[in-house]
Amino acid sequence: MNTLKILGTLLATLVLLGAGGFVWARGKSNEILDRRLDVHRVDFPVPFPLDPAEIERAGFTPAQSDSAALARAMERGRHLVDSRFACTECHGEDFGGGVMVDDPMIGTLLGPNITSGAGGRVVSYTPSDWDRIVRHGLLPDGRPGAMPAQDFQGMSDQELSDIVVLIRSAPPVDAEVEAPTLGPLGTVLMATGQIVLAYDEITDHERGHATLPPVTEASAEFGAHLATVCTGCHKADLSGGKVGGGDPSWPAAANLTPVAGAFGDWTYQQFVTAMTEGTRPDGRALVAPMDAVVGYTSNMTETERQALWAYLRSIPAQATEG
Repeated sequence: MNTLKILGTLLATLVLLGAGGFVWARGKSNEILDRRLDVHRVDFPVPFPLDPAEIERAGFTPAQSDSAALARAMERGRHLVDSRFACTECHGEDFGGGVMVDDPMIGTLLGPNITSGAGGRVVSYTPSDWDRIVRHGLLPDGRPGAMPAQDFQGMSDQELSDIVVLIRSAPPVDAEVEAPTLGPLGTVLMATGQIVLAYDEITDHERGHATLPPVTEASAEFGAHLATVCTGCHKADLSGGKVGGGDPSWPAAANLTPVAGAFGDWTYQQFVTAMTEGTRPDGRALVAPMDAVVGYTSNMTETERQALWAYLRSIPAQATEG
């Protein structure tokens, strides 16, 4: 009987400790999400105007110039969304909302409606608001958002402007998307630093952004620009390792540096096959999240693939991070 009492007391103590720990985790995670933060304020035109010399050569009137600038921004924005920045992966093909995470233990994170329809979140966004959420992970009221802004640090003003033009042109979708909620495991993971918001992953929020992207050519410089969207998973030096802000079930990100015995042994054609068909040199299929990424990298141009390959072959080999 004494043994049963002791076991009962231990069990009750563990339950109380667990409950107390969860209460702490919930308070801590709420504190993280409810912060009011700030970053620099920027402005840029939407759409970017044509070069004055080009306007003069073409003999455009102001109205023709505006129309041509809008059409080019739309075309560039469509390619950026379809091949590199994967906005539809979270916000849906029609930008009316999508599912980022839906797990009872982790939580529910739905990509918001970003059209001009009822429930759209960005109707009143200024260029500065777009910069803050896309490149810094901050909502207009200063709270940190779920936007994976660490992936978009290299996005130039023109590229962001082009994407804004595309989104603003989308047909309105009437959809009220629920706010994010954390499940019990997600609450604990956030409180203990296992889930890290993009704002906290970005080390310098005052650094300026490039106005224009590098020249589109098969160069390592342009490839370095393209590779900035890879760093959210593969780390700043592309050495791979655990994906800090992703689904806990995801495997470690691959080391993309030219390490012998791994990516360093791939040929360009094997790289292209992986980027377009989702298949590794050994015949195995790429797994999450890269299996979804291939739906976008397969739309890259040959020049973009050559540039990315040139850059990945130009960087020093690095040991994989833990």
